Amino acid sequence: MPLTNQLRDDMLACVPSLRAFAMSLSGNSDRADDLVQETLLRALANIDSFQPGSNMPAWLFTILRNLFRSDYRKRRREVEDADGNYAKTLKSQPGQSQHLEFEEFRAALEKLPQDQKEALILVGASGFSYEDAAAICGCAVGTIKSRVNRARSKLSNLLYVEGTDDFGPDNTVRAVIGSR
Repeated sequence: MPLTNQLRDDMLACVPSLRAFAMSLSGNSDRADDLVQETLLRALANIDSFQPGSNMPAWLFTILRNLFRSDYRKRRREVEDADGNYAKTLKSQPGQSQHLEFEEFRAALEKLPQDQKEALILVGASGFSYEDAAAICGCAVGTIKSRVNRARSKLSNLLYVEGTDDFGPDNTVRAVIGSR
């Protein structure tokens, strides 16, 4: 349906009420003006969905309310960080390097003595307690703790890792290398 003079006049007659409604929602005159403008743009873009003879103000107010709610949900997920201090604290490792890092880790793990590798996998990767790992291996808890500690130290040296932050986001790898 084309935009007729009557439809245009009906839309323009709603602008003061739309602006008042937008002000009551946003509490900011600039934001209210943006909401009204976006509402009118959306209404014009979708004028074919308007049923002649139906309630133009109700249709426009619905568009405005939906725009406000969508924007509110979006803004709720955003963090105000004008000076960039929050962004500096965020880290995101590149995804393509995870596979390579894991292969390096697996190669280093193979260089460990069997008893250390076994203890490290039981405690670090499989999540067993030191006591459970000792029972599985048939040795004392102190022996398991010592094996795990020596294995972690050797892995760190082999991988040139000073802490868990140096080895990417893989939780299993971080658990194995990190201390418990």
